[in-house]
Amino acid sequence: MSKRVFVSGCFDLLHSGHVAFFQEAAQYGDLTVALGSDKTLYELKNRVPVNNEQERLFMVKAVGCVHDAFVSSGSGKLDFAAELEQRKPDLFIVNEDGDSEDKRDLCRRLGVDYKVLKRVPHTNLPTRSTTSLRSAPRMPYRIDLAGGWLDQPFVSKHHPGPVLTVSLEPTVDFNTRSGMATSTRNRALELWGPSLPLGDPHKIAKALFCYDNPPGTQEVSGSQDAIGLVFPGLAKAHYEGDYWPTSIDTVSDEDTLHFVERSLQLIPLTPRGDSYSVLSDTNITATGAKALAEAAEACWQAILAHDVKAFGESFRASYEAQVTMFPNMVTEDMRALIETYRDQVYGWKVSGAGGGGYLILVTDKPIDYAVDVSVRRAFD
Repeated sequence: MSKRVFVSGCFDLLHSGHVAFFQEAAQYGDLTVALGSDKTLYELKNRVPVNNEQERLFMVKAVGCVHDAFVSSGSGKLDFAAELEQRKPDLFIVNEDGDSEDKRDLCRRLGVDYKVLKRVPHTNLPTRSTTSLRSAPRMPYRIDLAGGWLDQPFVSKHHPGPVLTVSLEPTVDFNTRSGMATSTRNRALELWGPSLPLGDPHKIAKALFCYDNPPGTQEVSGSQDAIGLVFPGLAKAHYEGDYWPTSIDTVSDEDTLHFVERSLQLIPLTPRGDSYSVLSDTNITATGAKALAEAAEACWQAILAHDVKAFGESFRASYEAQVTMFPNMVTEDMRALIETYRDQVYGWKVSGAGGGGYLILVTDKPIDYAVDVSVRRAFD
């Protein structure tokens, strides 16, 4: 009968070093892997995982030499202790950098043999670590769902109202000049490197907004760009004639974020051209600003109600209110493209200030050649 072997770890960004460790551990018997939860990883390493616990569990289980895997129920460095005691394996194996006296003591108390392996990469493969792989940019993007332009005083002075944004994981390398806040994202990369700092999102977003708009800036980037990048989940920023909102409300519950992910589909367009000027031929009025604010508020309520039809209708109404005040946000070619999807979707808009980027659709069915989005989660 094979021995029962137990290993533990977070195994975020699964790489060849992890697989080599699993393969070596599995030589001693049937291998069970205990995965640290997202909450535990945040507590131990002061960062959120790139892949959430269900993604990590799926990938680890898919490794051929792994007999079983689960997410540990505990917390801290010995988050697996309850399961180790319950399963009583023959052998607990760690890499040399995972060795600790606490683990040795736990195994001695439970009568489990303890073994430390050297970290050795598979033949002809480089040494890998999650830390090195995390140096790749994990900075989020954002979509402005409704109310965009109300973050500009020259619009919200006519009528106050909200701007809705959703923060996205960088699962797609979105085009520059595409209305996904790529220019503000680049400024965040200059400030902080590959990922956002930890801390109060209000302070971080305001710092990014100020860095993005130094004194003397002629065309100020709206603060919804910084807010949409920094605040996880869904955010509602309320503007009353100033560059910074008077309040910011957020939603982070899983059901609502899953609803948003299921409802949005993106069709890639060409990036905005250098000669594109959305501020030409504008018609900004109190009536237009009010229509935009009311559509954005209706969009917020529809999302909270998980009503995809109302979401699409208010999403489209927000875009139409924008186009009324900023006619250059849509071209005849874009109008023709929208017509090809009209019968398949509940709503549409062109990302950001229009002129190119992505056609964003609200629908309850998959669209051919569309891009899915992954909403960035918060970890308490």
